[in-house]
This record gives sequence, structure tokens and C-alpha cells, in this order.
Amino acid sequence: MSRSVLFDTETTGFEPLTGDRVIEIAAIELMNDLPTGAQYHVLLDPERDIPSDSTRVHGITNADVVGKPKFAAIVDGMLEFFGDAPLVAHNAPFDFGFIDHELSRLNRPPLGRPRMIDTLVLAKTRFPGMPNSLDALCRRFDIDLSARTRHNALLDCKLLAEVYVELTGGRQRGLVLETTQGLAFAQYERAENRTPRPIVVDEVTLAAHGAFVARLKDPVWLKE
Repeated sequence: MSRSVLFDTETTGFEPLTGDRVIEIAAIELMNDLPTGAQYHVLLDPERDIPSDSTRVHGITNADVVGKPKFAAIVDGMLEFFGDAPLVAHNAPFDFGFIDHELSRLNRPPLGRPRMIDTLVLAKTRFPGMPNSLDALCRRFDIDLSARTRHNALLDCKLLAEVYVELTGGRQRGLVLETTQGLAFAQYERAENRTPRPIVVDEVTLAAHGAFVARLKDPVWLKE
């Protein structure tokens, strides 16, 4: 089984080098590109104010992060969930850049770009010249967007997981596997639980069959 982790962040702005910080991290575990149900989610105190322009994007206000842990308090748990798995994100350099900057503030090593899988790059390769935002991809793959009134790291992860399945063909692989396993199990169950049922033919039916065979030329039923 191949494990990877899909993650997303929400931030106070667009540029960590000028003081913007991470305020939300969400991640979903994938096995063979399919969600397992295991997830990680945390809201953070960014140790600075959240601009109103950013709040309009993700809906997180200064009041929402009062009393929330700082990045230093959750870093070990986040890294433990990430493990050494490949890391999937949409426009991944943005999320990697923010997480790596937070790690550098604690003198921790960066995530490592070889681990990066960017679904935006995958989408542009598959749909060149077309809109490839998360919203656009969800609409293209007929994925329900009704709950996405604003950016939200955990919801975006769940939507992106569905998009990633479509981009990688994971749904078809899983469906074939489940169907094959299901049919094999069903056949096994039928074989194991089958009760022999003898077929008894009455004399009238036997006589009718004999009369029918007698009218045939060289019938196979009379050959040994």
C-alpha cells in the first residue's frame, strides 16, 4: 500500500517573508491515492493580526484564533501525521513555502521539495489552457461545491481529495478492485453455502420426454 498525505493551509496573507503566518492546517491520509478517513486539522494563533481582506477569503477572524495553539505547539503532531509520505497540495509551492517558513522559525528542516505533488501541475498537464482552480476542477468533475462558501482548509482538502482521485484515475482503480473482490467473495459464499437439491422427474414427464425423443431422427439422448 502506498501512503501519501494531502494537505492545505489558510494564512494571514500571501507572503511569509513579509510576516504572513499560517492560521489553519488540514491534512487527509491517502492510501493508493484514495482517502482512508484519517485526518489532521488545527486552527492556529498566528501571533499577529488577521487582515480583513484575508478574513473575506477564508472567514477566519482574530476572535476565532484567540487561545488557539501556536505553530511551535503543534509542529510535532503535524510532522508525525505527515510522516515521510509524499505530500499532495493544490498550488503546492504556496503551502510548502508557508510550512517551510514556519519550520525555519523553529530551526527545523524544511519539508523537502522532492516530496511535493502539485495537483495544479497535474491539472494543467491534463487540461492545458483551461481554468484549473479547485472550484473549476470540482465543476469539471461534477463534485458538489455547495458547502464551499469560503476557503476552509479541511473542506478544501476533502474536495481536493476527490479531484485528485479523478486526476489520477484512483476512483476507477478502486472500483475495479472492489468489484473484483466483491464478485470473488460472492461466488465463494454461494459455493460454500449451496445446498444440493436433487431434481426428481415424475412418470408422466418421463413418458412425454420419451415420446418426444422417439419422433426425432438419430437423437443424441439414445446414444451411449
